[in-house]
Amino acid sequence: MSDAPSRPSSFAEPGFALPGLGLGVATAATQIEGGNADTNWHRWAAKPGRIADGSTPARAADHWERVGQDIALLGELGVKHYRMGLEWARLEPRPGEFDTAAVAHYRDELTRLRQAGIRPLVTLHHFNNPWWFERVGGWESPSALPTFARYVTRVLEELGDLVDDWVTINEPNVYATKGWLDGQWPPGVTNSFGRTLTVMQVMATAHVQTYQAIHAAFPQAQVGVANHLRVFAPQKRWNPVHQLSATSGRYLFQAALTRAFSQGRFLAPFVQPKGVEPGRYYDFQGINYYTRSSVKGLADGVASHVPVNDLGWEIYPQGLVEVARWTHQHYPGPIWITENGTADAADRFRSRFLYDHLRAIAGSGLPIERFYHWCFTDNFEWAEGEEPRFGLVALDYLTQQRTVRDSGRFYADVIAHGGVTAQAHARWVAGQAYPR
Repeated sequence: MSDAPSRPSSFAEPGFALPGLGLGVATAATQIEGGNADTNWHRWAAKPGRIADGSTPARAADHWERVGQDIALLGELGVKHYRMGLEWARLEPRPGEFDTAAVAHYRDELTRLRQAGIRPLVTLHHFNNPWWFERVGGWESPSALPTFARYVTRVLEELGDLVDDWVTINEPNVYATKGWLDGQWPPGVTNSFGRTLTVMQVMATAHVQTYQAIHAAFPQAQVGVANHLRVFAPQKRWNPVHQLSATSGRYLFQAALTRAFSQGRFLAPFVQPKGVEPGRYYDFQGINYYTRSSVKGLADGVASHVPVNDLGWEIYPQGLVEVARWTHQHYPGPIWITENGTADAADRFRSRFLYDHLRAIAGSGLPIERFYHWCFTDNFEWAEGEEPRFGLVALDYLTQQRTVRDSGRFYADVIAHGGVTAQAHARWVAGQAYPR
């Protein structure tokens, strides 16, 4: 929080304080770095029709070449916590061969962040596979676990002295369902429930092994997974079929998998892997929260007459507390909101979105220690391409010019004051309303 917080009177209604909450921003390597790393996503995006606007991650935010500029911008915003990812394909461009220049680049970035007083939270896997790994089956390959372990071991050897906080795997449920059920993401498999479960189970096993490896090397490290959690609500609350759909969707999409990652306990439809003993495999519970699903069957839906963002996702701030409370009841301990943000190209309601979600946290009574806004800057949003705008910082993709949005100025003020002052609310929030 701020070294010089405002006086309590500054937090008179409609303001509020956020004591003890570390405020930061989040990014992912493939989404911001640019360049032509040989990944599953670069290959996937190169084929027409797979990305909504025809863009690829080769441009993105050119962060690889603009690290200094972006760290200076983080400093301008007062950010003290920064979630970043590693591009596995840069570090290990060929099986077992590690690129010393890429290692040096990440060491330099991490060093600069620390010198700037910014604490990095490093993600080891964020939907990004080297093509050589993808080509032999990726997470379905019999060699997936030792291959990932080799990568992790080298990262710890080369970068571990600069990192205290780790996310092992980002949103394994989204990665698996988008790639093996919906077919919208690489490898483009559709309607394979069995293969989806296999990928989830292997990733959960990889997390357990990685958690153990990090703690063996750095006992004081903080390690977790970034879970994608959402609220599942029956479209018609009185309809038993809709109620069953919500309960089943919640269990299959997130509840059973969260248990496997957190405790090493693999309940049906998973199978307990050999060598994985039940235990505690988290130091914090990472939550990526964006929306609520209104369900009447297996597919996601959006309720009628609710506020939505540019992608049509419902804006439901209280849901952040609902999923955090569920998590804490089942897996007590510190909670880090590892992603929360919204698509708002015109910046018409992002400050309101931030205000409402932070206010929900402030009144929750839960041990939420950190909040990472998604995203620091506009970026390549996977199958949606460059069109959705999630950034506190607006990006002109053609010129790579960065411009801090009003919502970015609002967030910087929240960081500086350790909460939302009445003056900040009047300046940035009061005039905003959600679209419907």
